[in-house]
Amino acid sequence: MRKTALTFGAATAITIGVATALGAFSGTATAQATAPRSAFDFTMTRIDGKPLPLAQYRGKVMLVVNTASFCGFTPQYEGLQKIQTKYAAKGFTVLGVPSGDFMGQEYDDNGKIKEFCETKFGINFPMAEKAVVTGAKAAPFYQWARTQISENNVPKWNFHKFLVGKDGRIIAGFGSRTTPESPEMTKAIEAALKA
Repeated sequence: MRKTALTFGAATAITIGVATALGAFSGTATAQATAPRSAFDFTMTRIDGKPLPLAQYRGKVMLVVNTASFCGFTPQYEGLQKIQTKYAAKGFTVLGVPSGDFMGQEYDDNGKIKEFCETKFGINFPMAEKAVVTGAKAAPFYQWARTQISENNVPKWNFHKFLVGKDGRIIAGFGSRTTPESPEMTKAIEAALKA
């Protein structure tokens, strides 16, 4: 009887162990299958509160920029609107993501941000709602972006730019000092549009 109990106990332990291992592996496979593979796997929220699925830009080139209304780099909105106008018909869009991460240089109210952008700079490219772009509480897109590019090329200030290719992968990141109409930015955008 004791031998039967030990055999049954061992069989039960092995069964539980195998089931646990299979569960762990299937969980890993599920996590890998659902992990974002491109920028197009994300949905942000527009500045007006409606969903902003990035999948709508599949096959286009995007420049994702963390913006702010009260920053020394805020005049870059003008250049961002110019490149939006210049390249939109070729399959390009700027996506502004307001953030107060850096010294709180953004309004707390999305309505005020929208009004500021439209009246001061005539912005007509898509704008997301205000979001966190750095650290553990960063919006999902920014958490993903950090894993796709060098740690040295993540937002360290307002108006950091991620250039996203037609396949949804990040091609490059540009710091705040790289202006939207700079030769470096122009070359990168035009190369991405031709790819």
